[in-house]
Amino acid sequence: MKNPAIYQILIRAQKRSKARGVTLVEVLIVIAIMALIAGSAVFLVFPSLAKARIDTAVLSAQTIRKAAELHKNIDGADGCPTVDDLVNSRKLEKGKTNDPWGTPFKIECVEGDEIRVTSAGKDKKEGTGDDVRDDFTKADIERVAKL
Repeated sequence: MKNPAIYQILIRAQKRSKARGVTLVEVLIVIAIMALIAGSAVFLVFPSLAKARIDTAVLSAQTIRKAAELHKNIDGADGCPTVDDLVNSRKLEKGKTNDPWGTPFKIECVEGDEIRVTSAGKDKKEGTGDDVRDDFTKADIERVAKL
Protein backbone atom coordinates (compact mmCIF):
# COMPACT_ATOMS: atom_id res chain seq x y z
CA MET A 1 0.00 0.00 0.00
CA LYS A 2 1.12 3.51 -0.78
CA ASN A 3 1.89 5.98 1.91
CA PRO A 4 -0.47 8.97 1.51
CA ALA A 5 2.08 11.43 2.92
CA ILE A 6 4.68 10.48 0.30
CA TYR A 7 2.04 10.66 -2.38
CA GLN A 8 1.14 14.21 -1.28
CA ILE A 9 4.82 15.24 -1.32
CA LEU A 10 5.28 13.90 -4.85
CA ILE A 11 2.22 15.78 -6.12
CA ARG A 12 3.46 19.03 -4.57
CA ALA A 13 6.93 18.53 -6.10
CA GLN A 14 5.42 18.03 -9.57
CA LYS A 15 3.31 21.20 -9.22
CA ARG A 16 6.36 23.21 -8.12
CA SER A 17 8.48 22.00 -11.03
CA LYS A 18 5.78 23.06 -13.50
CA ALA A 19 5.44 26.53 -11.94
CA ARG A 20 9.16 27.37 -11.69
CA GLY A 21 9.22 29.66 -14.74
CA VAL A 22 11.11 29.76 -18.01
CA THR A 23 14.40 28.15 -18.83
CA LEU A 24 17.48 29.92 -20.12
CA VAL A 25 16.97 28.43 -23.58
CA GLU A 26 13.46 29.87 -23.76
CA VAL A 27 14.76 33.32 -22.77
CA LEU A 28 17.50 33.15 -25.43
CA ILE A 29 14.97 32.19 -28.11
CA VAL A 30 12.78 35.16 -27.21
CA ILE A 31 15.80 37.51 -27.28
CA ALA A 32 16.84 36.15 -30.70
CA ILE A 33 13.35 36.73 -32.10
CA MET A 34 13.30 40.29 -30.73
CA ALA A 35 16.73 40.96 -32.28
CA LEU A 36 15.46 39.78 -35.67
CA ILE A 37 12.42 42.05 -35.45
CA ALA A 38 14.55 45.04 -34.39
CA GLY A 39 17.04 44.39 -37.18
CA SER A 40 14.35 44.30 -39.83
CA ALA A 41 12.80 47.49 -38.45
CA VAL A 42 16.12 49.32 -38.95
CA PHE A 43 16.04 48.52 -42.66
CA LEU A 44 12.51 49.90 -42.89
CA VAL A 45 13.16 53.08 -40.89
CA PHE A 46 16.64 54.06 -42.16
CA PRO A 47 15.53 55.27 -45.64
CA SER A 48 12.87 57.42 -43.98
CA LEU A 49 15.51 58.92 -41.69
CA ALA A 50 17.70 59.89 -44.67
CA LYS A 51 14.73 61.50 -46.42
CA ALA A 52 13.74 63.35 -43.25
CA ARG A 53 17.25 64.82 -42.93
CA ILE A 54 17.12 66.06 -46.52
CA ASP A 55 13.65 67.53 -45.96
CA THR A 56 14.98 69.32 -42.88
CA ALA A 57 17.98 70.63 -44.80
CA VAL A 58 15.74 71.99 -47.59
CA LEU A 59 13.41 73.72 -45.11
CA SER A 60 16.34 75.21 -43.20
CA ALA A 61 17.94 76.41 -46.45
CA GLN A 62 14.65 78.06 -47.46
CA THR A 63 14.45 79.77 -44.08
CA ILE A 64 18.01 81.06 -44.37
CA ARG A 65 17.31 82.29 -47.92
CA LYS A 66 14.27 84.25 -46.70
CA ALA A 67 16.31 85.73 -43.84
CA ALA A 68 19.04 86.72 -46.34
CA GLU A 69 16.45 88.33 -48.62
CA LEU A 70 15.05 90.29 -45.66
CA HIS A 71 18.53 91.37 -44.64
CA LYS A 72 19.38 92.51 -48.15
CA ASN A 73 16.09 94.11 -49.17
CA ILE A 74 14.67 95.56 -45.95
CA ASP A 75 17.88 96.43 -44.11
CA GLY A 76 19.50 97.68 -47.31
CA ALA A 77 22.67 95.68 -46.82
CA ASP A 78 25.20 95.76 -49.64
CA GLY A 79 26.61 92.60 -51.16
CA CYS A 80 25.72 89.04 -50.40
CA PRO A 81 25.03 88.44 -46.70
CA THR A 82 26.85 85.71 -44.85
CA VAL A 83 25.43 83.45 -42.18
CA ASP A 84 27.30 85.50 -39.56
CA ASP A 85 25.70 88.72 -40.91
CA LEU A 86 22.26 87.14 -40.46
CA VAL A 87 23.06 86.00 -36.93
CA ASN A 88 24.48 89.43 -35.99
CA SER A 89 21.41 91.22 -37.38
CA ARG A 90 19.20 88.75 -35.45
CA LYS A 91 17.54 87.35 -38.55
CA LEU A 92 18.73 83.85 -37.54
CA GLU A 93 19.45 82.12 -34.27
CA LYS A 94 23.07 81.11 -33.81
CA GLY A 95 22.31 77.42 -33.25
CA LYS A 96 20.26 77.10 -36.45
CA THR A 97 22.97 77.81 -39.01
CA ASN A 98 24.17 74.25 -39.64
CA ASP A 99 22.61 71.55 -41.79
CA PRO A 100 21.46 68.22 -40.29
CA TRP A 101 24.96 66.78 -40.93
CA GLY A 102 26.67 69.51 -38.89
CA THR A 103 28.19 71.68 -41.64
CA PRO A 104 27.29 75.35 -42.12
CA PHE A 105 24.98 76.40 -44.93
CA LYS A 106 26.53 78.40 -47.77
CA ILE A 107 24.84 81.55 -49.10
CA GLU A 108 25.50 82.62 -52.70
CA CYS A 109 24.19 85.62 -54.61
CA VAL A 110 23.66 84.88 -58.29
CA GLU A 111 22.21 86.81 -61.23
CA GLY A 112 21.62 90.14 -59.58
CA ASP A 113 19.45 89.86 -56.49
CA GLU A 114 18.81 86.12 -56.52
CA ILE A 115 20.04 84.34 -53.39
CA ARG A 116 20.80 80.60 -53.23
CA VAL A 117 21.47 78.62 -50.07
CA THR A 118 23.16 75.23 -50.29
CA SER A 119 24.24 72.45 -47.96
CA ALA A 120 27.18 70.15 -48.62
CA GLY A 121 24.96 67.15 -47.86
CA LYS A 122 25.72 63.86 -46.19
CA ASP A 123 29.31 63.57 -47.50
CA LYS A 124 30.09 67.13 -46.30
CA LYS A 125 31.79 67.97 -49.63
CA GLU A 126 30.56 70.74 -51.88
CA GLY A 127 29.90 70.08 -55.56
CA THR A 128 28.86 66.44 -55.20
CA GLY A 129 25.59 64.73 -56.08
CA ASP A 130 24.20 64.80 -52.57
CA ASP A 131 24.34 68.59 -52.16
CA VAL A 132 21.04 70.09 -51.00
CA ARG A 133 19.68 73.41 -52.28
CA ASP A 134 16.85 75.64 -51.14
CA ASP A 135 14.96 75.18 -54.44
CA PHE A 136 14.67 71.38 -54.26
CA THR A 137 11.46 69.70 -55.35
CA LYS A 138 10.09 66.45 -53.92
CA ALA A 139 11.65 64.59 -56.87
CA ASP A 140 15.06 66.09 -56.02
CA ILE A 141 14.66 65.02 -52.40
CA GLU A 142 13.80 61.45 -53.45
CA ARG A 143 16.80 61.36 -55.81
CA VAL A 144 19.27 62.51 -53.16
CA ALA A 145 17.76 60.18 -50.53
CA LYS A 146 18.55 57.20 -52.76
CA LEU A 147 22.27 58.12 -52.96
